[in-house]
Amino acid sequence: MARYILSQKCVFRFIQGYNSSQRFTQNHVCAFTNDSIPHVIHDRQNQRFTVACDSEDKSVLKYTSRGDGQVELISTEVPESHRGKGVAAHLAKAALDFVIEEDLKARISCWYIRKYVDENPHLGYQAYIKD
Repeated sequence: MARYILSQKCVFRFIQGYNSSQRFTQNHVCAFTNDSIPHVIHDRQNQRFTVACDSEDKSVLKYTSRGDGQVELISTEVPESHRGKGVAAHLAKAALDFVIEEDLKARISCWYIRKYVDENPHLGYQAYIKD
């Protein structure tokens, strides 16, 4: 299970079984400050991760569980008013951390999640991706 420690400029990710922490700056995580990091909610029943952007809009990452130890990460949707602020990165990170914590394999149908994995090899998600 991963746990996170926030400092002023960095997020540290500690993963069970690793000898050291992974450190990445806010630029690798998102454009949010520590005070405004969005709260990602995992709705297992509806197979999605959400972030409330404001009173009406939500950002959503949808997935399907295949039942054979695999999930398919289908799509990421962020309201236009919140694009470019790192919300999709938080959703992708939460979904990929879920894959790791549950020891699953992920198929990626969403272009954004594929881009996130490819641009962040230091986070170790590649080992959990099934092409």
